[in-house]
Order: sequence, then C-alpha cells, then structure tokens
Amino acid sequence: MTPSPRSVLVSLLLGSTMLSCATNPVTGKKELSLVSESQEIEMGKEASQQTIQQIGLVNDPQLQAYVSGIGMKMAKASERPNLPWEFHVVNDASVNAFALPGGFIFVTRGLLTYINDEAELATVVGHEIGHVTNRHSVQQISKAQVAQLGLGVGSILSSDVAKYAGVASQGLQVLFLKYSRDAESEADLAGFRYALSQNYDVREMANVFHTLDRVGEAAGGGKLPDWLSTHPAPADRVTATEARLDTLHKDLSNSIINRDQYLQHVQGLTFGEDPRQGFFKGNQFYHPDLKFQVTFPQGWQTQNTAEAVMAGSPSQDAIIQLSLAGKGTPREAATQFLSQQGIKAGNGSSASINGLPAASSYFQAQTDQGTIEGLATFISYGGVTYMLLSYTPSGKLGTYDAAFRQTAGSFSELKDQAALSVTAPKVELVKLPKEMTLAQFNAQYPSTIPIEQLAIINEVDGPDSAIPAGRTVKRVTGGTGK
Repeated sequence: MTPSPRSVLVSLLLGSTMLSCATNPVTGKKELSLVSESQEIEMGKEASQQTIQQIGLVNDPQLQAYVSGIGMKMAKASERPNLPWEFHVVNDASVNAFALPGGFIFVTRGLLTYINDEAELATVVGHEIGHVTNRHSVQQISKAQVAQLGLGVGSILSSDVAKYAGVASQGLQVLFLKYSRDAESEADLAGFRYALSQNYDVREMANVFHTLDRVGEAAGGGKLPDWLSTHPAPADRVTATEARLDTLHKDLSNSIINRDQYLQHVQGLTFGEDPRQGFFKGNQFYHPDLKFQVTFPQGWQTQNTAEAVMAGSPSQDAIIQLSLAGKGTPREAATQFLSQQGIKAGNGSSASINGLPAASSYFQAQTDQGTIEGLATFISYGGVTYMLLSYTPSGKLGTYDAAFRQTAGSFSELKDQAALSVTAPKVELVKLPKEMTLAQFNAQYPSTIPIEQLAIINEVDGPDSAIPAGRTVKRVTGGTGK
C-alpha cells in the first residue's frame, strides 16, 4: 500500500534528529526548518499523486496546458525556479486553489467558472506559488510537534478500518495546513509581484477577492467558507491590493487581461456539482451513471465525494457511509472487513436487499478515539460490491440502529427516468448583440442557476446591472435546475 503524505511526513520529521535553520528564499530571513528541500519535494509528490487519484483531473488537455503555461511562466521567474513545478486543474466544484510543498499547484474547475479573465487567474496561481516560494507549509510543519501535527480532524475509524471503509485519506489533509493570516498576506503580495512580472493587469486581483466575498456570503449568509477561515477578510485584501496599486510606478494600460481568451477555455466546463456523479434531492441520493439510489435519514448532514457518500447525525455522533468495497461477493467483502485486527463481529445476515445479493453484520471496533459499534452491509450490484458502513460510539447503537438498518435496506436500482437522464450543468458563452441588464439577459438566454449566482460568476452587481453590447457573458445550462 502506498504510504500517505502524512506517514511520509511523520517519518521524515522523526528522521530529523537535529533542529536546523534555513534561509527563506523570498524574505532572506533565517527560519527554523526540520524539512530539507528534497524532503519538501518528496512530501509534495506523495500528496500530489494522492490528490490526482482521489479528486481527479479535469479531462481537458487544452485547459490543463493553458493553466500550466500561466503558472510555469511565473514559477520559473520566482525565487525557486528549479523546483519540479506542476500545475493542474482538479475536477472539484469548490471555488478554491491550493499549493502542496515542493511546487505542486492545483486549481479547481469551480474557481475557473467563477473568475473571468487570465489576469485574475494569474494572481490566484501566483498566490499559490507564493506559498511555495515562502516555504509556508514547511514553516507550519517545522513549528508543530510531531505528535500534534493536526493534519486532519481524525477519523473515528482506525486506519485499518478506514482502508476498507473508503473514507478519504487523512493524509490528504497536508493540502490544508492552516497558514497564518500573515502568511496569506505574504502569498497575496507574491501573487501580485509574480503576475506583475509577466505584465498581467494586477488591478484584476481585487475582482478575485470581491468574488470570494460574494461566494462566501451566498454560501453562509455572510460567513466565510471553512477554507477561507484563516485568510484575511476579502475586503481587507481588496484594500491591500489597492494600496499596492497606489504605490505602483508602472503604466498598466497595455498590460494583459485576456478576458475572451480565458473564457473560451471555460466554455463547456461543468459548473458546480456534476449530478451524473450522484446528487441529493432532500435525503434521497441518486447516482445516474451507476444507476442506484439510497435514502439517508431525514435531517442528517450529507456529502457526496469522489471517495464516498456520507451522512452525519444532527448530534454529530453517528455516521453512515457508502463506498465501493471491490468486486468480490458480499460475503467475501464482509469476511475481509470483519477479519481486521480490533474488530469483533456481531450478529450477521445473508438476506438479499431489494433482490440484490447482500451480507451484513453488526460489529465493534477499537479505535484511537475509543470503541465504536455499528452495522456493516455489503451489497452486490452492477458488477461491484458496495459497502454501507454505519457506526456510532459504544453505547449509542440502540439510538441509531433503526436508521442504520433503514438506510441499508433502501439501496436499490435507480429506475426514475428523470434522475437517470439528468445532465451535467455546463458553462455556455453568449456575446451580447446589444446592451441589456442581467435580468434581460437571463430572460433571453435562461440559466439553470439563480440570477444571484449568475451575477457573481459574471462579476456584475445584480439583476439590474447593465452589460454593454459585445461583451461575452456566461450562463449555465443543464443540471438539476434551480
């Protein structure tokens, strides 16, 4: 089994027997460092491979080359030009970008659908390059005690159980090391400098922060998304950008924006979550491509990821998780799961579920967080076996047993034609034949997203905002609708 980035990280740190200092290549200051450059690169490679495997890349070679070209120009002109830089677009709907140690940069397709020109993209990618050149992840690792790295929230499951449960590897949490607000400001400054060095119009950087602010407000009523919680407030970042522009002694009138060229690469990109890969309607989960459906408990918090479909109880003391368990029979999968060290099997059954071969068993498992108990159900369908793993801390099984059994018993073939025929929402471009407001545009060229969201992705204030003739505007078609 390939070691996770966390295991690599821990082994590297444990192997460092002496504290040392390194010079920050950007600031020139001496800093505590437990991680050499070669170790930094090794960690980044491990995490990069796992990111690509677990999240996946957007299948668009031209888009990948376009983003990589923008990033490589800035990286090669940075303070660390000899790192093995890589730039990728991941198939994730979140509005995000992240940097791994050693120069592995990822931008989500979600971010690309929300920004509007190449200059904006350059400042985002430059920001992530800045995290690497400033060695921010190395600083965070070096300051942490090995026993308290805090690379993830931790799984209620042991690593062995998690391997079979299909939960996303906690090793991937190396992606989300919490940088300080000072570090984020340093990365903003670096992104500004790197984009400016390639003659991009850095005035566009403020638009990115405005968009992030609006995305946060739309997502949580003014509350920033979790991934922005350690960043400076977007309004402060706009102010800082404007202050840099005020002291800039350079004519930006001929600098690069490339709005239409950028938007051509966004044309046809999936917008938001792809319902073909599974979607929720209330507590009902449908997977059109795999043709199954499952009903989760009412009122539970649900999430669909590339690794698993999960539901958490309102009290946050129970989890139900659906994932792939391989191509063996349900009985073989159950035997493999129950034979793990630390797991004690309870009452089992081989009764079919909605006509599908199945095997289930209650179990107890010893974990780092204590004893858990639950129900593991394995169901064969479509040539593979699925696992529904439901668990709660010891002593609470009676509270959730009915919900666990009802969810497992709801797994069935998807026959609803509306769900089976749903299409992925896509970005489409329209060049306006005349000036019109966003509301008029939406009436003439309807989108399947709310007009408030349409305003955000086009960087206009609202429905009554006038858009000039000849401007290229994004709309979204397909999907499950508003």
